[in-house]
Amino acid sequence: MLLLGVLGTILVVSGLTVVPPLLIRDLVDNAIPAADVGRLTLLGAAMVAVPLVSVAVGALQRWMTARAGEGIIYDLRRALYSHLLGMSLRFYTETKTGELVSRLDNDVVGAQTAVTGTFVTIVSNVVSITAILVVMIGAEWRLTLLAVAALPLFIYPARRVGRMLRSLTERQMQHNGAMSAILNETFNVSGALLVKLFGRRRQEMSRFSAEARMVRDLGVRSAVVGRWFFAALGLVGALGTASVFWVGGYLVIRGDMSLGTVIMFSSLLVQLYGPLSAMSNARVEFATSLVSFERVFEVLDLSQEIFEKPDARDLTPVTGQVDFEGVFFRYEQPDRVGLTAVARFGRPGESPTVSVATPTRRWAIEDLRFRIEPGEVAALVGPSGAGKTTVSYLIPRLYDVTRGRVAIDGVDVRDATTESLESSIGVVTQETFLFHDTIAANLRYAKPEATTEELESAARTANIHDFVTSLPDGYDTVVGERGYRLSGGEKQRIALARVILEDPRILILDEATAHLDSESEALIQESMERVMRGRTSLVIAHRLSTIQAADRILVLDKGRLVEQGTHLDLMDADGLYARMYRTGFRKQAVASR
Repeated sequence: MLLLGVLGTILVVSGLTVVPPLLIRDLVDNAIPAADVGRLTLLGAAMVAVPLVSVAVGALQRWMTARAGEGIIYDLRRALYSHLLGMSLRFYTETKTGELVSRLDNDVVGAQTAVTGTFVTIVSNVVSITAILVVMIGAEWRLTLLAVAALPLFIYPARRVGRMLRSLTERQMQHNGAMSAILNETFNVSGALLVKLFGRRRQEMSRFSAEARMVRDLGVRSAVVGRWFFAALGLVGALGTASVFWVGGYLVIRGDMSLGTVIMFSSLLVQLYGPLSAMSNARVEFATSLVSFERVFEVLDLSQEIFEKPDARDLTPVTGQVDFEGVFFRYEQPDRVGLTAVARFGRPGESPTVSVATPTRRWAIEDLRFRIEPGEVAALVGPSGAGKTTVSYLIPRLYDVTRGRVAIDGVDVRDATTESLESSIGVVTQETFLFHDTIAANLRYAKPEATTEELESAARTANIHDFVTSLPDGYDTVVGERGYRLSGGEKQRIALARVILEDPRILILDEATAHLDSESEALIQESMERVMRGRTSLVIAHRLSTIQAADRILVLDKGRLVEQGTHLDLMDADGLYARMYRTGFRKQAVASR
């Protein structure tokens, strides 16, 4: 509706542009020779009224284009953000965050400019040129033909310069994305800490400077190309104007044309060549703006691996039975799912290249079969790289299995609604992430409507309440970027409290006690056992106390389930678990005495 209103204002403004030259011709050819003061007064009043109306309509047009443009930015950003949130975890492992931010920021604005800026300019100029040509042809067709004879000279430069600027703009956007990726990596707490610890400030500065230099150089080249382009258009316009003036003057001298007509043509030529130049430039701008559109829709066209089926069913109420039925899974895919990455290092003179790590074995998980009964606590153990974390990612459907199926209460997780799946499963990962917000806000991320009493109850269960209340601001304490104002154990316990607040039927704890000292672990062990009671729990741990408390131990090796049973059963079997116990777990048992 707004765009239709914009088109209406364009017609009005463009129609008004040809009125002043017509008034001038009437003034020179009729009012002055006839000494008609009344006509002269009306013409003067019209000369004042036309710009006033044009300004008012132009202001309305600017308001509508601004509303439409900002609406487009809003819709595109929402669409991009929603689409990206629906991407699988695999996408984020292959895409740099800075590149995504660049698409959501710079490229969306560029696409909006193409619609509300370039589009409006093209339509406005087409209408203006049409109106001017109609008036010119009606006044003197010979001068009109002479004026439009220069039109091909506007088209060729626009095509050539459009291709050049499109290429330059595309390269500039790529380097802008690379620059954003560097900023994102080195300006977060972890990246900044790594830079300082390894003394890489000079190297990172050099890397950033290289990308910023390319953006600068490409910007300068674009400006120079554009300047020569406009200079050429100005020369073409001057030649056309001079030709019309000479021929028009000659016809006036011969008595074949009135002086008012020549003066009118002089005004119309300015208005004709201006839109023609703007049209040529708009074609160039449109060509460069298409780059932004392509980068935006490159993201929107990415297929989502994890999606909810139209006939998906709710899992509620969940009892908590978890089945792995012949599950195979591999991380590598035949097609890349991430955006073009940014190379970190390269040899001088070489083009940046990106390599993706290839797993040493074909399957991350191979023919995995086991069942965790409702309310059972299962411990998942195995050497590093055995596939333990991968198993924990398949249950909440952060990845989809390649073959086989993962089921909850007999329902394939791919057939369940996303909302019911997310509300039924609580996960505490190895790397705890906290938002740069208060402790209360981080806890309420699991349950926004939680009361203060519920927060405190969850915190007590996770053995973090006393620590929080000892802080000057209590639950209103800001934890800092990624929670860096807290220790590893404190962050981990807040993460545990957050999951407890969610109250899921299935718990997945991936090294959930890895950052706790012996005293904290002892304090939290009883609470965790109370929390896990009645819930299905999968615990990935290297601590012997956590493993021995499990109802069943699942032993993985190279993606395969090689053993399962209780601690005593597995020790009697004298297999992989027994060897792991003798080399690692027994030391923990001795140290804890």
